[in-house]
Amino acid sequence: MKTPNRQMLRWQIAIQEYRGNMNMVHKAENIHNNYDGLSRWELENTPNNQAYVPLKAEPQSPIEGINIIDIRTEFFEEVRESYKKDKNYHILT
Repeated sequence: MKTPNRQMLRWQIAIQEYRGNMNMVHKAENIHNNYDGLSRWELENTPNNQAYVPLKAEPQSPIEGINIIDIRTEFFEEVRESYKKDKNYHILT
């Protein structure tokens, strides 16, 4: 399978340890109605779902700024000069 969907990928991972030790036979849906949990579409993660797992809340205080205390101008001057010597300097600016 070139690009499996999420359910198929989970199924492949689940049976990977048994590879080489079993044979799989496809049966048409109207003959074989004994589906397992891996072959069903997953439900949304909502409180109505019995398998609901609440997600962790994002932190309420985002970073509003960064305070740089020790600026070494010599270093930044060297960086600026190296950019000017670079033949691709115009691409960077």
